[in-house]
Amino acid sequence: MPDSLHTPIALASLSHHQADIASLEAFRFPDEEALLRSARELFKGAMLLQTCNRVEVLVQGDAGALTDFLQAQGRSGFAVLQGKDACRHLLELACGIDSMIVGEDQILGQMKKALAASQEAGACSGIIELCINKAVHVGARVRSLTRINRGAVSIGSAAVALAEQLLVSLKDRHILVVGSGEMGRMVAQALVAKDLTAIYVTNRTPERAVALARKIGGSAVNFRDLYRYIALSDVVISCTAAPHPVIHAGELAEAMQERRWPLDEHPRPLILIDIAQPRDIEEGARDVDGVHLFTIDDLRDISRTNLDSRRTEAERARTIIQEELDHFTRLLRRAAADENLALLYTWAEAIRTRERDRALSRLGTADAKVAEVVDDLTRVMTKKLLADLTLSIRSSAEHGDAKTAEALVRALTQGEIVCFHNDE
Repeated sequence: MPDSLHTPIALASLSHHQADIASLEAFRFPDEEALLRSARELFKGAMLLQTCNRVEVLVQGDAGALTDFLQAQGRSGFAVLQGKDACRHLLELACGIDSMIVGEDQILGQMKKALAASQEAGACSGIIELCINKAVHVGARVRSLTRINRGAVSIGSAAVALAEQLLVSLKDRHILVVGSGEMGRMVAQALVAKDLTAIYVTNRTPERAVALARKIGGSAVNFRDLYRYIALSDVVISCTAAPHPVIHAGELAEAMQERRWPLDEHPRPLILIDIAQPRDIEEGARDVDGVHLFTIDDLRDISRTNLDSRRTEAERARTIIQEELDHFTRLLRRAAADENLALLYTWAEAIRTRERDRALSRLGTADAKVAEVVDDLTRVMTKKLLADLTLSIRSSAEHGDAKTAEALVRALTQGEIVCFHNDE
């Protein structure tokens, strides 16, 4: 039996599996809405998912066309999946088994947000919506049936774990969190469990920094005093949504002078952890005396340890994914059949209204009640006459036999002769 979906789905992906942080940064689309509008001109539907360690472009269309589209956008090095492989990848993504931190929950919210952005840009289609809603549903189901996210860490808490690993202990340390969005909240929540002397939070929007600091018992500081508090901190974790660096090498070098005792040759060491995408900290910060800069690339060891501890749960998740993939396939095939059925019902409705109007015309002075009865009669008869055919078309499509489904529609709407061959 044919294995194709009959509704072309293609997905282009570049993630932490294939690329480092610099390559991901270069691949990103700074203007997401513009990308979606451009994609909508070529595809029936499109969605763009960008997180700190991946970029995914999903379209209702052909894989070759998606490749050409992205290459025209100046992108390369990505992998393209289509059909069932694309569907499987979406399910693995939603279940957290393709994440850098296996089992993390944030991907579900990120996928919902990407779908909403596609809808707002007018780039979403019913198929794209079906794909994401199905993936999110399976992601939630896997988390309820396995322990894959029990005690799971996010990128934010992995950054805290890295800081603790580098310093042996965070006890009595001063830590500055730059950014109070979703990632900043995760970092701050992970820090609360540590015996810190002080947690500082700063953000370009002061109210957001105050709200987060109040929630975790930290201190909000004015963004204008950023470098002053960098100089006071042992660790700085930066995770803003800014499209450009917010911590610059020149100003950082000046701040580091405040960490030097008069007779010391070098300033006290400072750990900077940048988990933003695009990056928050200029690459030149690595050359500043006393600064030790780490990025998402440095979290890979924590990721591998996390995967090893969750390997059994990940395998259980894959079993559920395989079961759900069959249902996912049937849903997409049925959606393809519905496009044919829409043509069938449009054709039938045109005939129904034409014959209804002829009958009413022959009745001459028929009153409103008669007209209503005739309309209801023709509508019900049309629905009943098409009921068995509709069932056959959907059944054929769901079982992968789109040719039969299409032939049945053509036979009725265009008078084509349908020949069914027995291969046995």
